[in-house]
Amino acid sequence: MKPTKRIRLGDLLVENGKITHEQLMSALAEQKSTGRKLGQALVDLNFVTENEINTLLAKQLHMPFIDLTHFSINPETVSLLSETHARRYRAIALTKRGDELLVGMADPTDIFAYDEIANLLNQPIKQAIINETALLQLIETAYRKTDQISDIAEELDDTLSDTDIDIDHLADDVEISDAPVIRLIQSLFEDAVQINASDIHIEPDDKVLRIRVRVDGVLQEQIVKEVRIAQSVTLKLKLMAGLNISEKRLPQDGRFNIRVKNKSIDIRLSTLPMTTGESVVMRLLDQSGGSLSLDMLGMREEIIERFKRLINLPNGLVLVTGPTGSGKTTTLYSALSALNNAEKKIITAEDPVEYRLPRINQVQIHTDIGLTFPTVLRTALRQDPDVILIGEMRDQETAEIGLRAAMTGHLVLSTLHTNDAISTANRLLDMGAEGFLVAASLKAVIAQRLIRKICQDCIEDDKLTPAQAHTAESILAPASMNFTPKRGRGCNKCQHTGYLGRIGIHELLEINEPLADALRSGDTVNFSNTAKRQANFKRLAVAAMDYVQEGVTTVEEVIRVAGSIEH
Repeated sequence: MKPTKRIRLGDLLVENGKITHEQLMSALAEQKSTGRKLGQALVDLNFVTENEINTLLAKQLHMPFIDLTHFSINPETVSLLSETHARRYRAIALTKRGDELLVGMADPTDIFAYDEIANLLNQPIKQAIINETALLQLIETAYRKTDQISDIAEELDDTLSDTDIDIDHLADDVEISDAPVIRLIQSLFEDAVQINASDIHIEPDDKVLRIRVRVDGVLQEQIVKEVRIAQSVTLKLKLMAGLNISEKRLPQDGRFNIRVKNKSIDIRLSTLPMTTGESVVMRLLDQSGGSLSLDMLGMREEIIERFKRLINLPNGLVLVTGPTGSGKTTTLYSALSALNNAEKKIITAEDPVEYRLPRINQVQIHTDIGLTFPTVLRTALRQDPDVILIGEMRDQETAEIGLRAAMTGHLVLSTLHTNDAISTANRLLDMGAEGFLVAASLKAVIAQRLIRKICQDCIEDDKLTPAQAHTAESILAPASMNFTPKRGRGCNKCQHTGYLGRIGIHELLEINEPLADALRSGDTVNFSNTAKRQANFKRLAVAAMDYVQEGVTTVEEVIRVAGSIEH
């Protein structure tokens, strides 16, 4: 079906009462000054929606309009048109029935694009109109690198079989090591960045290689049959991270930087020897995302105002707690960014240094050469600091140095691995810190978690199961149960998970005089009871349920993330 000759969009919209003549003139002026297409200018000015434009065009051109948001794609059909051409021509292959191929196009009147696509596919095509915004979102998920990863893995396995090269010397041969291995690693990183993954796990099993990526806190798995390639991939990654490639019996940690899709990504790599080979986990840190800001953390307004006041105290200890992956480091770096000015001397002791910040004196811990947390902290105190960040309080010595520094005129920020804010003070006492020292130095504890948000493109009303209703009632007062729960049905934008992105939940406990008295006497029971009675203290589970009531997340997600928290 050859596309119809180009039509005048503005006139068509005016004739059908979608916009006024004055709005068309404004959009044309906007188009002239910005160079954008008229349709985009109209949408940006909120005169008309993209759906309204394309529905009208579909009717005018006698072709279907397809909403890609909920369209179930077939990976084999999509792959008929490469990602490069899909982006260039703003098109995507949708369905194939016999000899008929339906192609969605953002601009079905583009005759040049139509002819090029028909030539590339070597067959006639039937057109459908699609929204360009939805198309660009779909391309990010539709053209995952999973098939490419499998193909390169198979190619690499064939190479190893045919040449019978000792895998330990693979890196010595540039032609072999830098061909399929490098392309496989490149595809791994491109896929991870494309879906905003935070971690990549490479886990050799007896008969398969598992490649898993963590997206919004949940792992997604791809299985590769060619398990033998694991050694060559691990070897190359260890070389990139500057690790000892001959050492396979001990864990190693390293880091390197790569550039993927115009983003600078810092990679933290960790290896762990297993019975089936070396497990590799890589944490991806986007260094090109701009400065970290407290206002971008997603804290409730009442908490962020209190937190800003706390980090501007002249002295004292402020702790951020939670399990691995709960966003503690991001919170601390955002606090440092807020404090970072020419008048303050800031020193950090970290293992590892995750984000590099200007003006801040950041020290990387190296325990193998004696550069430990206590060693760095003792020296840091002689460097005339105003603010000290301790990456983590891991032992009694580090905790006591940090507490004494907080008591002698320094603001100290640090983290602890605890379930909630109340148990944090008890954890310090358990580590051997003196009660009077904790009482005098500790100003506040903020505990946090990250929970997945419902995808707003496929959100719909839901009904709680009896178990979910019971959980909600155990957290909220019965009077607060009058709300309509939501869920994500699943769509292309959220990869059919029903969730897209994450938001933080926080509980902030400030140490007042009654709490300090309980700490001095070591009375943990009294400390806990007194903390729970604080008027402005809200538990993590309650903070999470607030988001359920607002339709931001689900009870199922609250149970998954906060299930270990005592309600």
